[in-house]
Amino acid sequence: MYPPTQLSKCDNCVSLRPQKRPVIAKKDLIINGKAIAPNTNVRVKANIARLASGTIIDLPVYVSRSNKPGPVILLSGGLHGDEVNGIEIVRRMLEASLFDNLERGTVVAIPVMNIYGFLNFSREVADGKDINRSFPGNSTGSLAARVAHFLSKQVLPAIDFGVDFHTGGASRFNFPQIRYAASDSAAEAPAKAFGAPLILESPFIEKSLRKQAFKGGASILVYEGGESLRLDEEVIKEGINGAKRLLHHFEMLQEAPPPPPATIVCSSSTWLRAKRSGIYKGLIKSGMHINKGDLLGYITDPFGEFSVKIKAHTSGFVLGHNNMPIVNQGDALLHIGTPV
Repeated sequence: MYPPTQLSKCDNCVSLRPQKRPVIAKKDLIINGKAIAPNTNVRVKANIARLASGTIIDLPVYVSRSNKPGPVILLSGGLHGDEVNGIEIVRRMLEASLFDNLERGTVVAIPVMNIYGFLNFSREVADGKDINRSFPGNSTGSLAARVAHFLSKQVLPAIDFGVDFHTGGASRFNFPQIRYAASDSAAEAPAKAFGAPLILESPFIEKSLRKQAFKGGASILVYEGGESLRLDEEVIKEGINGAKRLLHHFEMLQEAPPPPPATIVCSSSTWLRAKRSGIYKGLIKSGMHINKGDLLGYITDPFGEFSVKIKAHTSGFVLGHNNMPIVNQGDALLHIGTPV
């Protein structure tokens, strides 16, 4: 059960940025050299690389187009291959044929952007690099650079807006939340329309998918929820319902689930880190509100020789928590958001 929320939702849809590319009308959309006509649902398969074993890495891209002009929306998961909740969110929407009869516009759905990481339970690709720190990429570079280059050249130029679905990494659980950059004025209203329990104003990260899209005139929201290598039904449902509300916001779906009564908006965040190494016993879970000075848990040693109290260094909402019982000094324990 999610905690009570505080801020009311945004009821008004807004148009896309004036400087954005014109809305695609009744003409072919080109992705990876394939012309996709209006009123069609197709799969584009792009060859990214060949591994040392000879295995070909293909990236499937699903495109659903209405016969009426409208925005082009990207829904993507698995940029980090071990973040399976995002993959499942996009997969279920495809399985339900959610995009087959859009009122207008186009949906570009990519369930797994990091095929290698998905197959190997890994955040990174074969070269150990993070695709989401490799944009705009290079067609002759590392595997991460090649994936980033394909997305930069073949997908991002075609879209107007998007949601990239993520989870917490390294045994950290993220409470369902939408992140957008405050400097991206076109992202705020859709972020609120998504209707996640939490919204975090999060600056752009250099060489990320979101920053690369923004450079080209598109806006991408980041949905965070759950933990890597773990499916969480509540997180998945929140992601699907939010995507439906977003498409309804852009008048691409007739109906959408009702939004939550209110949404918590956080303008910034900070990490509470372990001051000692040992066994971490947390008392706080994601989504809870805490006050400065609250007891949040303990760090003990394996031999019963010490026990250190962990107290809140600030007030706010817990955006994410660490599930790893063994921690080293400096490890992240809690991600705390500061409400507006």
